[in-house]
Amino acid sequence: MDTIRNIKMIIKGKETVDGAGVKLSRMFSYKLAKLFDPFLLFDAFGSENPEEYLPGFPWHPHRGIETVTYMLSGSVEHKDSLGNTGVLSQGDCQWMTAGRGIIHQEMPVKSELLAGIQIWVNLPKEHKMIKPAYRDIKKEQITETEIEGSFVKLIAGNYKGRIGPAEGIMANPTFMEVKVPFNVKFEFEASHEDQVFVFIISGKGSFHPDSTETPDENSVVLFEQGDLVQIVSRSEQLHFLLFSGKPLREEITWRGPIVMNSEDELDEALAQLEDGTFTK
Repeated sequence: MDTIRNIKMIIKGKETVDGAGVKLSRMFSYKLAKLFDPFLLFDAFGSENPEEYLPGFPWHPHRGIETVTYMLSGSVEHKDSLGNTGVLSQGDCQWMTAGRGIIHQEMPVKSELLAGIQIWVNLPKEHKMIKPAYRDIKKEQITETEIEGSFVKLIAGNYKGRIGPAEGIMANPTFMEVKVPFNVKFEFEASHEDQVFVFIISGKGSFHPDSTETPDENSVVLFEQGDLVQIVSRSEQLHFLLFSGKPLREEITWRGPIVMNSEDELDEALAQLEDGTFTK
């Protein structure tokens, strides 16, 4: 019999400012990274006030991780040191493998509502210094499918025989957007050891048959180990993002947007930033 995963932790985001002055909600970061391994950081941003997001995220480096940006509303312009440029709009996903080093910027465009998320996914030690790669996944590639009463947009990984368009990802995670109508049960099977969590965008839900907790929107629900996640909508529509991945269980050392496995590797990255050889 499958073991239904219990709730391990419910996290309400901490309001903070990042980049050049972007107001966002940080769900988890360095202090909780081991609990979410292979996921390192999760930010949710959303505002109707352009002053809270237009400063954007000017040129900054990354190494040793993959960054995933998914837009729920509005648009963000991006450029990087590989020469890639483009615009992420509602329903689009950018999956960037920083590998040995990349420098990029993300600048929001003024709109009625800007909303989205960014998550950092750790790279395994043997792949931290691979060649940078970039995937610009448009909403047309992320089809919404009704599956057992829920509406699912699968971005990465496998679900019920379907495969997401974000392929070739080192950590081999699953990432999906899900909308569950009232009283419908959504189930997600995962390897027993995998980390699984959801980010609640809107609505209320039950996240374990024996739990009476209905976490608020803009919360993260981290699950215990087990075989099956079982979620039931307790509102007209429960809207969430789901992530799962196999823990790497590797030591990490972290400073800003650079995540390595040792202090020596981190010192080397910072020295290369200083002497201009970071992306060479």
